[in-house]
Amino acid sequence: MNKIIKTICAPILILSALGLFAVVVMSREKTSADSEKLIIFHAGSLSIPLKQICEEFKACYPNVKFVCEAAGSRICARKITDLNRTCDVVASADYTVIDSLLVPEHADWNIRFAGNEMVIAFRDDSHRADEINKSNWYEILLEKDVTFGRSDPNADPCGYRAVLVTILAEKFYNRLGLAAQILAGNQRYIRPKEVDLLALLETGELDYIFIYRSVAEQHKLKYITLPDHINLKKTELADFYKSASVSVTGKKPGTFIQKVGAPIIYGVTISKNAPNRKLALAFLAFLLNADKGGTILKKNGQTFVVPSPTDTFGKLPNSLKRFALPIGEGQR
Repeated sequence: MNKIIKTICAPILILSALGLFAVVVMSREKTSADSEKLIIFHAGSLSIPLKQICEEFKACYPNVKFVCEAAGSRICARKITDLNRTCDVVASADYTVIDSLLVPEHADWNIRFAGNEMVIAFRDDSHRADEINKSNWYEILLEKDVTFGRSDPNADPCGYRAVLVTILAEKFYNRLGLAAQILAGNQRYIRPKEVDLLALLETGELDYIFIYRSVAEQHKLKYITLPDHINLKKTELADFYKSASVSVTGKKPGTFIQKVGAPIIYGVTISKNAPNRKLALAFLAFLLNADKGGTILKKNGQTFVVPSPTDTFGKLPNSLKRFALPIGEGQR
C-alpha cells in the first residue's frame, strides 16, 4: 500500500516542485522587469521631446518604466538637495543650474546638449496682436489693458532669462528704466515654470508670455522673435549677454547667486544617488546621439549642441566622453 501511495505521490511532488520553481522564476522575471525603472527630473520645456525620446528608447529597452517629473530646473535640483529625493537623470534648461546647485555634492559632471531662444508668444486675439513686432513689443507690454506672464526666476531658468531679456532690451533700445517698468507689471502672473503659463494664454487670461521658442512651436503658438542681442540665442553675442545679470536664491536659505546673461544651453547629468545608473548611462547615450535624441530635439524646435565643452570632462563616464569636449576645444 505504501508503495502505491509513493508511486502516486511522487509525480505530484515533482509537479508541485516544478510549479513552485516556475512561480519563483516568473517572480524573479517580474521583479527584474519592474526594477528597470528610470526616474528623470527635467525642465518643463523638455516635456514633449523627452516623452518622444523615452518612447523611442523603449524600442530597445521594452521593460523600462519611465518616471518623468517636469518642473522648473532649479526646483528639479532642489528636489535632490533639499528634499533628498532619489532620481537617475537630471535634465536642466540651464546647464549652470547643475554646476551651481548639484556639483560636486550631488553630481560629478555635466554635459551640455541643446540650445533655445527666448520669444514672446500670443494668441490671434491678444490685444494688439496684429501690430506687435520685434521693435515695439515692449511698448505694447506696458499698455494698461495688456496682460503678460513670465515664470519665477528663483524656480525656473526661463524666469530669470525673461528678466535678463528686459535688462538687455533696456541697453539695446537705449531706454533707461525699461527693465524695471516691464518687471513691475503683471506680477500676479508669475508662475513656477514656463509651461504653467500656457493655459493662462490659451484661455485668454494673458495676452502674451515670455517663453522658449521650442515650447511655442510645440504648442503651435503664434510668437514674435526678438533681436539676437536680447534673445539669448547667439554664442557670438555672449559678451553682450553677460552685461546683464539677475540675483536668484542660492544653495542655502537666505543666500543669493548672480545669474549672468549667456546663450541658452541645456545640461544633463546622472545624480550620485541614481538607483539605476547602468540604465541611466544607456539612456543618455541615446539622448546624446545625433541620430536619435538629437533628431527628436531638432524636430521639436531646439538646436543640438553635442559635443560641447565641459569643465567636468575628466569626471565623465568613459561611455559618454564622446558626447563632450574638454574646455579649450570649443567655446566655454
